Amino acid sequence: MNKRNGIPGIRTVPSTDLPVLKPFNAMPAGQPEDLLFSRWIASTPKWFWFALCATILVWPGVTAAASGYTMTQAFQALWRWIPFIVTGGFFYNVLISFLAMLIGTAFGVVLGLMQISPLRLIRFPAQVITQVFRNSPWLVLLFIVLLALPFEIEIGDKVIRIPDWIKAVFGLCLPIMANIAEVVRGAIKSVPSGQWEAAESLAYTRQQTLWQVILPQCFKRMIPPWMNWYAILTMATPLCSLLGVEELITLSRQAIEAENNRPELLVPFYGFALLIFFAYCYPIARATIALERRFAVKL
Repeated sequence: MNKRNGIPGIRTVPSTDLPVLKPFNAMPAGQPEDLLFSRWIASTPKWFWFALCATILVWPGVTAAASGYTMTQAFQALWRWIPFIVTGGFFYNVLISFLAMLIGTAFGVVLGLMQISPLRLIRFPAQVITQVFRNSPWLVLLFIVLLALPFEIEIGDKVIRIPDWIKAVFGLCLPIMANIAEVVRGAIKSVPSGQWEAAESLAYTRQQTLWQVILPQCFKRMIPPWMNWYAILTMATPLCSLLGVEELITLSRQAIEAENNRPELLVPFYGFALLIFFAYCYPIARATIALERRFAVKL
């Protein structure tokens, strides 16, 4: 004990003049010392927050006035560029989402049926493929596909170029394939086992049971999640702009650059992109909810 009492800085005054970090005195949550920030917020007068909000709202207008480029001119520029960014940009967003959903659904159904196969040689590879593409970032898959696929294919004397948007279709159909496979597998597993047993009692083969008894019941259950994944896919298509695909976001950025990169154009152009995506995906979301209620399994 005497030795411990003689340690400098513990029981006695340290003999050095170097700065020493003081120990942190942790206080339990809720103690007065722990509520200093909350007290500061509570003691702040109300006019401070009104002034802060007014400054945030007025600041864009002040900036626009200082630059001499008004928001009216910004929206006029947007109006001039709308035909270009819709017909040449958003059209490809819809086309990419439609083709990726079509291809992903076709392969996803096959992959989902393979996961319920009684043969492990078929079931295990399907499960591995599903989990790999289902748990991989979509942007990473897009980059891999972009670098893996060639830019052109030579067949004899002919050279067939592969556009970037086609590569984007293949890159996005991979995660959609995996998720649709899980939708199919989950829908089949949700069918009561009594349906399988009833078909077996009627001497149905497994193929007949699957195509004539199980899948007709699963079709209605798969429609709502399928539509939901299409809406998610459509909202993910702006990721293709990072790969140089000329879709809505890419053309909006090009239009802003053509207008001398004025910061006042950011809100109108990207706000319009948000609005057009919302107008396209919101009806799909509402239809999904309506179909989900209609086809809900009643126990």
